[in-house]
Amino acid sequence: MSTRILPASGDADAVRSLTTLLSQLPDAEPLAPVTDSTQLVDALSRLAAESLDELPEVVVVHERIGPVPALELIREVALRFPAVGVILVTSDASPGLFQAAMDHGARGLVALPVGYEELAVRVAAVAQWSAGVRRHLGAGSDLLPGAGGTVVTVSGAKGGVGATLTAVQLALAAQTSGRTTALVDMDLQTGDVASYLDVQFRRSVVDLAAINDISPRVLADAVFRHDSGLALLLAPAEGERGEEVTDRAARHILAALRSRYEIVVVDCGAQLGGAGAAAVEMADRALLVTTPDVIAVRGAKRAVRMWDRLQIRKAEETTVVVNRHNRSTEIQPPLIARITGTPVAATTIPAHFKELQGVVDAGRVHELEAKSTVKQAMWALAGELGLVRAAEGGHKGGRPRGDRGAVSFRRRRDGTG
Repeated sequence: MSTRILPASGDADAVRSLTTLLSQLPDAEPLAPVTDSTQLVDALSRLAAESLDELPEVVVVHERIGPVPALELIREVALRFPAVGVILVTSDASPGLFQAAMDHGARGLVALPVGYEELAVRVAAVAQWSAGVRRHLGAGSDLLPGAGGTVVTVSGAKGGVGATLTAVQLALAAQTSGRTTALVDMDLQTGDVASYLDVQFRRSVVDLAAINDISPRVLADAVFRHDSGLALLLAPAEGERGEEVTDRAARHILAALRSRYEIVVVDCGAQLGGAGAAAVEMADRALLVTTPDVIAVRGAKRAVRMWDRLQIRKAEETTVVVNRHNRSTEIQPPLIARITGTPVAATTIPAHFKELQGVVDAGRVHELEAKSTVKQAMWALAGELGLVRAAEGGHKGGRPRGDRGAVSFRRRRDGTG
């Protein structure tokens, strides 16, 4: 049986050298190399989505991978794809780095310059380990964790466009449909999730920032369980403490949440810091909320271009959501799509603030009436994004249980609506 090996390196010479050596190994099947961390995670996610049996047994990560540092990337791969063995190729073969690589989830380390014998021994050992894990879990069965839960980030083109309300309602729709859902406030200095949901809290995302190994017990201590059933991980009450949540910490925290919840919705706000950038980069779906006015749409275009320049997110991988939509406005979704160069969600959110004012002022947006057209649109958006569990009978994007909030979920002919 051949061993599938996926090389990952940002250095063209290293890619050629690794691919040549890997092709010479007995029973080795090198896959097309990837050149950055985003490509690697995307490639593994696609393979896992097709079939868990399609995942490579071994991933070889070169120290010059980017933009996510090699050790952080190894941790993410180990958490999301636990039956894939990772080998780090590095010029530093010191005991300290070896221990750090093992702590981050690597199964082996190969020193540069790479020698055939050392690489062959290490690949064989890691492939054997991977095969053993798959036999133990049952390769291709539901027991294999695979890619874990779905992470969706919600960012604002500018302040005040409704990103937080959108994030809250998407999370509520997912939770009500029967999916375990966490809502994370990654707007670290000015986050309002707690205010929107009438929550008094002591712990926040900052309490997890300095913890390298976030166990289920530690995570449970930091999460606030809301009356709606949502698990909330909130921004700190003291905004200045937000600086303690680095991009590295954000990746650890979201990886831990992904392993425990089916849906993780992250409110990133309108200001992009290191933690928010890490969240957007590792998200399965990245939403950018805008309103149909010139200033907000310019802000959306600016954000999309910045994400692309910083290699955080490509424009085609970002979905713009139009809030406060009105058919009489000059700026309509097709024009926004052309300006930003991104896909635009088919579901738009109408401009009916009077429906929201009472629950927003009371800080209880989870009690927004089911007949609200804003709520119906936001829950329909959750269905469009695949965040809600389909109703029995296979109706895609079925109505979340216990609520008639989404337009597309009403008036079912089978008598359940």
